[in-house]
Amino acid sequence: MTIRPRRSVLYMPGSNPRAIEKARTLPADAVILDLEDSVAPDAKATAREQIREAVVAGGFGAREVIVRINALDSAWWLEDLDMVAKAKPDAVLVPKVSTPGHLEDVAERLIDISADHRIRVWAMMETPLAMLNAREIAAAAADVETRLVAFVMGTNDLAKETRARITPGRFAMLPWLMGCIAAARAFGLDILDGVFNDLADAEGFARECSEARDMGFDGKTLIHPRQIEPCNAALSPSEDEVAQAKKIIAAFDLAENRDKGVVQLEGRMVERLHADMARRTVAIHAAIAARQAEPAA
Repeated sequence: MTIRPRRSVLYMPGSNPRAIEKARTLPADAVILDLEDSVAPDAKATAREQIREAVVAGGFGAREVIVRINALDSAWWLEDLDMVAKAKPDAVLVPKVSTPGHLEDVAERLIDISADHRIRVWAMMETPLAMLNAREIAAAAADVETRLVAFVMGTNDLAKETRARITPGRFAMLPWLMGCIAAARAFGLDILDGVFNDLADAEGFARECSEARDMGFDGKTLIHPRQIEPCNAALSPSEDEVAQAKKIIAAFDLAENRDKGVVQLEGRMVERLHADMARRTVAIHAAIAARQAEPAA
């Protein structure tokens, strides 16, 4: 299976052509061209057309391009999906997914309009009901028609709906964050952390990126280009981690160790599961290096 780095995923308002143009040059792993929260109701149609033109024009290089449509209880989502089918981004981000039925509604529409099956679906997890239904929503990935490959935490909306405060360490949200991570991993999905709102608090942002890495998130969603570099740094394997991973792989690749479940390495016991983890570390490091080596768009 191909591993795609999704360390830094930047929201860009679909109503801002200059921002979309800038997205083609930024070192983010992915960009989300937004039709929902960042676009006023009277600007939806214009933003939709601007996003269509930008996606069709291309020029985003190795960056994944995702379009966030409006919620399924809005007047705009059907037109949004119609545009997505024509523009063919890498994925569509569906907000406020609270039940598997929401993904089924999107799947039915994509089938009806004969959307290219290479267009994947990402689901925003941002409601109390989504937290209660995380397992069932993730399990919908077993149906290939849902196209589901990733969860995106919507921590701002989740805070609003639950009245939980977003404090340093996000103590109140940890059960929900970890519950969604467990659900995502159980059904083979990637999962991205929510945004950090205070652009002036670089230290707080760095801390939250480290927390996201330690919790097991694949990446973090961002609201400003200045957040990309520190996010990439925090969510990339360090040189020491890569070097240690290669040592573990080499130890298990030795002829005398190939059938062993546990080996001794530098004075500590290492299990075969650590070798599996090490191979992923090396693979994601290689994928990041390959992306950095590609010429700018």
